[in-house]
Amino acid sequence: MVAAPTPVLDRSGRTPVMKSILILEDEAALASALAILARRMGHEATTAASAAQGLQCLQERRPDLVVLDIGLPDRNGIDVLADIREREPDLPVLVITAHGNLQNAVEAKKRGASGYLVKPLDLPELEATLRALLHEGEVEGVAAERPAAAGPAPVLIGSAAAMQPAFAAIAHACAADVPVLITGPTGIGKSLTARVIHLHSKRHAGPFVSLACASLPEHLLEAELFGHERGAFTGAEGARIGHIERAAGGTLLLDEIGEVPTSLQVKLLRVVEEKTFVRVGGREDRTVDLRIIAATNQDLGKAVAEGRFREDLLYRLRVLEVKLPPLAERVTDLPALCAYLLSDIGGDRELMLSEAALTLLRRHAWPGNVRELRNALEHAAAVCSGSVILDTHLPAELRRLTGGVPESSLLDGALHEWVDDRLRRGSDYAALHDELEGRLLAALLPRYGGKPTLLARALKLNRATLRKKLRRDGDDGAPDGAPDE
Repeated sequence: MVAAPTPVLDRSGRTPVMKSILILEDEAALASALAILARRMGHEATTAASAAQGLQCLQERRPDLVVLDIGLPDRNGIDVLADIREREPDLPVLVITAHGNLQNAVEAKKRGASGYLVKPLDLPELEATLRALLHEGEVEGVAAERPAAAGPAPVLIGSAAAMQPAFAAIAHACAADVPVLITGPTGIGKSLTARVIHLHSKRHAGPFVSLACASLPEHLLEAELFGHERGAFTGAEGARIGHIERAAGGTLLLDEIGEVPTSLQVKLLRVVEEKTFVRVGGREDRTVDLRIIAATNQDLGKAVAEGRFREDLLYRLRVLEVKLPPLAERVTDLPALCAYLLSDIGGDRELMLSEAALTLLRRHAWPGNVRELRNALEHAAAVCSGSVILDTHLPAELRRLTGGVPESSLLDGALHEWVDDRLRRGSDYAALHDELEGRLLAALLPRYGGKPTLLARALKLNRATLRKKLRRDGDDGAPDGAPDE
């Protein structure tokens, strides 16, 4: 389907050159909306509802831009992106997805995506991205392929909507070799995020060095950061390299950057800008090639206004920013997070959560975020003698804060067990629906004296329809031929 373009004036008052956009999207409403947007921008759009159809269109005519959905019915969009890159290495491709996660974002960048957006699409952001790709080339560079790391690599679990901007920002950070500022509340995983960025960056073969800036007094922090020469202070019997030199060729994480004293911030600024520093007690300028990632739970903008943090250092550290949301904003990720944490905590034991325990976890506010969640699960694993963690195994303080498990959780647990059993027997949705409805009606009928007419009136159902449902389940509430009233 082709949307006829309507020429429009750009901001300079000129008619832009008409471009062609190929849209690979199987959701008809969204594909139509994207085509309409392309037409309003003065371009033409061709839509394809499958990978096969889209690649055929690409073969017949090279477009100026491809909009590619990851969730196509016949193939994964990431694999289609690889095919497009093989045929057209320089063709801009904007990847969109409804199932955003870190793996998708990073893989899209590594396979050569020029942009990455998560549904539901923000119209101004989408239009700005399309204009950039059509007139200015790629929005971001492409990360080099990374060989498999030795041992398990750190991962970020979840796909909640609140995490999508963070995943996109992490993908940009993996593809670029610039300073990154990671912000978010305590216990959310800022250090883990820094490690993920390092391992997916071109510096993955270099060291990853971390320094907790709040853990040391000023004079020790300076020595740990910059290193020192022999005799620099009492007890300095020999020269020692600092974290900056240890991170040469790799990444230095400055955790809790907001705690760095202002007297050291100017020296740190020189490292960020010039990659140059002087050891404590030394006079020689030393140059080092490294990437700096900073992390904080503070509002550094407020710290700048209060004179506690240098504005120029903030600008240099915040070339890219990754904002991590609190756990309370991504409760839908709890099952995946718990499964991942329990696989680590349990060791050789296969641990799982009961429905009542998961319900309790969902109701908690999690002020300590993922760190607090791990602590709660470690406690539960320690007191649980079996393989299933019950709500009673969770910390008593957590149970008090959430007000205990609601009675509905008992129904939820029973329902989940019943559904699992029926699915194992091969039941489909229709069978599940009919059996569940039959059990509900069978439980309600005695409450109305076994009279279907009274039950139909209470439920606002047609009497004949209700009798049909009851006969289907073997109980119409009255003897054959007898009135029910």
